[in-house]
Amino acid sequence: MSKLYLQRHLKSQWNVENRFAGWVDNPISREGSDMALEASKLFINEKFDVIFTSPLARNQQTVIRILRNFDKTPLFVHLDGGKMQKWGKFEGGFGDCIPTYVSEKLNERYYGKLQGLNKEEAKKVFGEEQVKLWRRSWDVRPPDGESLKDTFNRTMPFYKKFIEPELKAGKNVLIISSGNALRSIVKYIENIPDDKIIDFEIGFGASIKYNFDENVYKKL
Repeated sequence: MSKLYLQRHLKSQWNVENRFAGWVDNPISREGSDMALEASKLFINEKFDVIFTSPLARNQQTVIRILRNFDKTPLFVHLDGGKMQKWGKFEGGFGDCIPTYVSEKLNERYYGKLQGLNKEEAKKVFGEEQVKLWRRSWDVRPPDGESLKDTFNRTMPFYKKFIEPELKAGKNVLIISSGNALRSIVKYIENIPDDKIIDFEIGFGASIKYNFDENVYKKL
């Protein structure tokens, strides 16, 4: 039996400012840094064999801050091609570091023209119900952006190719990512209907745990 841990990143600067972040690479805020110790308590006595995250700073900073509280160090390995993958390749083991695989497939949904806008101001301009549909619904895209369905369609092939095989090999896996990438994974695992996913959310620094055994997920 293996375990899967889903962890949303700590609060970023744009989360504090209530702005649509999407793929804008804003860092963890001071408030987010203060959350790290409390978030780490969720993993007391847990063992991670491998971590997956995205290249967004707020996700990688969350990895570093949480592992710091266990006196562990991640070693980031890029999977999206390009020079970071080619030139960062090495032979041999990870030593005392935890292998931490990085892919933009685990990025937040792309919010298009909403990126950078204050969410409350956006509600005044576009209406509260429309903004809710853009943020939470299954297949309604924000202007020039991704719907959750679009995010699901880029996240899940990566998940099935790289992450599920680790679980099937008996490894404990931690995924630290953004809200909508994680919502996509939970939708797949728990088979949440398209019209019900609008009601599901993961808070900043919150985690969800599953046992994985014989291709079956059981929420803990």
